[in-house]
Amino acid sequence: MPDIIISDTSCFIILTNIGHLDLLQLVYGSIITTPEVVEEYSLKLPEWVNIVSPSDRKVQNMLAQYVDKGEASAIALATEIEGCTIILDDYSARKMAEKLNLAITGTLGVIIKAKNDGIITSIKPFIERLKATNFRLSPALYNEALKEAGEIEK
Repeated sequence: MPDIIISDTSCFIILTNIGHLDLLQLVYGSIITTPEVVEEYSLKLPEWVNIVSPSDRKVQNMLAQYVDKGEASAIALATEIEGCTIILDDYSARKMAEKLNLAITGTLGVIIKAKNDGIITSIKPFIERLKATNFRLSPALYNEALKEAGEIEK
């Protein structure tokens, strides 16, 4: 069974801004997100994005005290779907998801997976486009990404 992937807003926005939203479909096939994320994204999402609401609003409301409503809804949904991976870029949201023992990746992780799966030949052009947006990427994270993608020695 393919991985179940839930995405927060940031991945959709970042990949749209660099002209590669399709990378999500190429890597994962389909993605799940929440109505709150759709509202934050504010553009029409492709048909391969399925919109699902978390069933436990209490968990979502509790999480919303610490992270934004899109992140809270995505994390709440991830707690309800066993074996899923959630795409989060925000540090606080990632820490919250870690406390809940959720599998996490980020937009950079999606790009690295695309390279490692043979979908793209290099992550460098994608990272250069990311740098041109408001995506924060430390030199250490840049080097770690290149290592993970097999583009420099470990």
